[in-house]
Amino acid sequence: MANGDLVETPFAPAGEARLTEEEAIAAAFRARKIEEWVSRYPEDELREEATFARASRAWTVKVFVTGGAGQIVLARVDDASSRVTEAWTGPQVAWTMARGAKGSFGRKINNTEIWLALCAAFFVGLANWRHPLSIRNLDLLVLLSFSVSLWFFNRGEIFTSVPLAYPPLLYLFARMCWIGRRGRGSPVAPVWPVWVLLAATVFLAGFKSGLNTHASNVIDVGLASVVGAQRIVSDGEIPYGHMPTDEGEKCGEPNADGYVRDRIQTNGRCESAIERGDTYGPVTYLAYVPGYLLYGWSGKWDRASDVSFGNLPAAHFTAIAFDMLALLGLGLVGRKFSGVRLGVTLAFAWAAYPFTQYVSNSNSNDAIMPALLVWGFLLLSSAPARGLFVGLASWAKFATLLLVPLWASYPTGLRRPRGVRGYVGGLALAAALSFWILVLEPDPLHAARAFWDRTLGWQLSRSSPFSIWDWDQYRYPDLSLVQTVLKGLLLAGAVALAFIPRTKTPLQLAALTGALLIGFEIVLTHWFYLYIPWFFPFVAFALFAPAGVDLLRRQEPPARDRAIRELVPAR
Repeated sequence: MANGDLVETPFAPAGEARLTEEEAIAAAFRARKIEEWVSRYPEDELREEATFARASRAWTVKVFVTGGAGQIVLARVDDASSRVTEAWTGPQVAWTMARGAKGSFGRKINNTEIWLALCAAFFVGLANWRHPLSIRNLDLLVLLSFSVSLWFFNRGEIFTSVPLAYPPLLYLFARMCWIGRRGRGSPVAPVWPVWVLLAATVFLAGFKSGLNTHASNVIDVGLASVVGAQRIVSDGEIPYGHMPTDEGEKCGEPNADGYVRDRIQTNGRCESAIERGDTYGPVTYLAYVPGYLLYGWSGKWDRASDVSFGNLPAAHFTAIAFDMLALLGLGLVGRKFSGVRLGVTLAFAWAAYPFTQYVSNSNSNDAIMPALLVWGFLLLSSAPARGLFVGLASWAKFATLLLVPLWASYPTGLRRPRGVRGYVGGLALAAALSFWILVLEPDPLHAARAFWDRTLGWQLSRSSPFSIWDWDQYRYPDLSLVQTVLKGLLLAGAVALAFIPRTKTPLQLAALTGALLIGFEIVLTHWFYLYIPWFFPFVAFALFAPAGVDLLRRQEPPARDRAIRELVPAR
């Protein structure tokens, strides 16, 4: 009963209910999970209700708390046996993703043997085998330790899974700050030949693509992104305020809870409702346009199809494309700054790290932002290109806006007006490429207001159980003040990094980029495992890039000469 699992019940003949409403409620309260949760609240604040469904011969029991908590219990009680067949409490009531349905995110990537095989490949391929107690091996274990939190999440144990995500986030934040300040990583002598890592990367890339096409699902994020592309291309309107709702005439079958998602929309099509799917930046929806043009959209949501590419092939195509773009970009980044070995190492790290495949197998849009940033990092020496890519990434995932001051200051701060102008020009071009869709609406100003209200305006006040910051509604300590202070420090730090350090090497820029993105995730109210690949490319570069002159030879002379003077004595 801990995870609300179904319990087989004996057959009950049709007719009137055997239990009364009071008896059904009493039966639900006898379940230990419900009893323990309800005990958090004073009895005089509780309100219970129960309804009987003749078709299923079961009672639905709900418990509410007066005030902000709302509904705190949802249970199913079999009328014939009085047994509780489902029991959801706290965040599991409103958030189905908190109920621990294994595979609801990523399907077969959650299989223990596949997940552990990827973890093993990642560690074996990158570990320092000459010094088992080295910092390199600790870094790798910390990166993999998010798996422990995910294991509890898959069991529906949110109040265990969420706190376990913070130790690795804090460790990696500290490591990135340390590397960003010192400008030196932790070089490790190569263990595997380059051709071995390259062969493993090619194999893993093919395996990941096959796993996506044949054993994955498309979560609501992928559906929303495809719908946004469809609205732009076919309906000629912005996604904001035009997502499918569940208010029209029913045109599909109800799910187990009786909810009908498929409705006739204002465009006359039968479509799956995803009303809150317009919370992303415009670049996210534009990124799905090629996939939509190639494969279209049936109007329905593929949630659990074993058919190759399922019913939302545009989502599969886009997820795989940006996964491969990130992998290729990392390979080129490593080759540019340090040679073939680092290029192959970074590409292998992306291919082997299980959380990158978690994104791909969920067919979410979370590989778009890091892929854009990786390609921007590849073009660091060009201020306009740097501004363009950080701008595009910002209008895909708003967290990237924190990087605007930092990336503007590479490599010698803000002392080069020409470089700053080029960077700002790149940002402006990114905004133009992103927001041209507003002219699709009769009133662009109204469209801009809709964009704000549906995206940042909503996200800034979003409630979620997937961080420790919003748990006061569950009778945990109120940490909102702490969160507000940390947000302020993060914003101040993002601005300060435009000036400190005055000159930045690629290694420092990567480390500080990782630090800002990790810091954002630490203070985020709605955090999830899909966000780990946002910072992973830059953490990988900072951890795996060799320290020394070789990494600096491709920099602009002022930053290079200063860094060489600092590094050579230390060597």
